[in-house]
Amino acid sequence: MKLVKNENQKIIENVSDKEAEEAFVKILKWIGEDPSREGLLETPKRVAKAFKEYFKGYKEDPVQILNKTFGDVDGYDDMVVQKNISVQSHCEHHMAPIIGVAHVAYIPKERVVGLSKLARVVEVFSKRLQTQERLTMQIATTLMDSLDAKGVAVTIDSTHQCMTMRGIKKEQATTVTNYYLGQFKEDLSYQNRYLRFIAK
Repeated sequence: MKLVKNENQKIIENVSDKEAEEAFVKILKWIGEDPSREGLLETPKRVAKAFKEYFKGYKEDPVQILNKTFGDVDGYDDMVVQKNISVQSHCEHHMAPIIGVAHVAYIPKERVVGLSKLARVVEVFSKRLQTQERLTMQIATTLMDSLDAKGVAVTIDSTHQCMTMRGIKKEQATTVTNYYLGQFKEDLSYQNRYLRFIAK
């Protein structure tokens, strides 16, 4: 057994691929399946590989992504808005998919970041077990702190399959969360302009 530190510096057990695959074999038996039948022989290995992709955000550092910035902006000091960034996450309560879009805006102080980096920060935090509220806040606070921005706004609009496929089964229900920092929180004119931009 190997012990490692997670992102919160908490000591956890490092589970091997083989141990994860054995756990999925047990789950197949638990749901009433026969893991030895032809169609399921490789399923535990495939699911373990898929989980590595679903939750790869635990092994990535969003702050590192924002390290490289550009100062040649010729005094640009208005908001930068990136709309319709796809969000594919999993809820921490049922491990069911969360599917939607994120809209991100920031007001640079002196430096800007490459546009792909905004989407990558959304991706890193999405690829972890999440609540939508925390996901929205994590993206916003990381951008605010790492970019030393004058303000940040983040909106996520998504469907939670823990609500649409199980439980209450409300297929049309969507959830919207917003988080504002700096000038977006203090000055409603910025907030209102941002909301108009993402509504177009």
